[in-house]
Amino acid sequence: MRARVCVEGEGYTFFWKGLPESSRRIHGVGFAIRTSLLSRFPESPTAVSERLMTLRIQLAKGRHVTLTSTYAPTLVADDAAKDRFYDDLHRTLRSIPHSDKIFLLGDFNARVGADYDAWGDIIGKHGVGNINSNGVRLLNTCSEFDLIITNTIFQQ
Repeated sequence: MRARVCVEGEGYTFFWKGLPESSRRIHGVGFAIRTSLLSRFPESPTAVSERLMTLRIQLAKGRHVTLTSTYAPTLVADDAAKDRFYDDLHRTLRSIPHSDKIFLLGDFNARVGADYDAWGDIIGKHGVGNINSNGVRLLNTCSEFDLIITNTIFQQ
């Protein structure tokens, strides 16, 4: 699925995917990329859904990083919407070459808590608060794909 391109602003190109104009526009995802850098990217962002978009960037020495722009359903969303989002996310993560570095960016509408003893491979010692059901989904995804929630690594 192609991302919609909308060129605006001071030298940036915006790639975004959201709900159609006929729908209530309550969520969407995108990337803003400095227009002068676009020629360095062999691939354009790819919209997976209105909640998930990816961008693969070539680094030095033939290495790559894949960025995701995400907006997970909120805590009050129905389980079917959450299941669709996480199915899309898992399918996307499985499609990324194993040699790529992965950065999940965005809003997961989750609280992962501070239980370092249970989730020490995924969260750091500076998590806060209590875990919620969206946090469990996120932690399980991170566990499956060997990802770390970095904002719990550093004390804020």
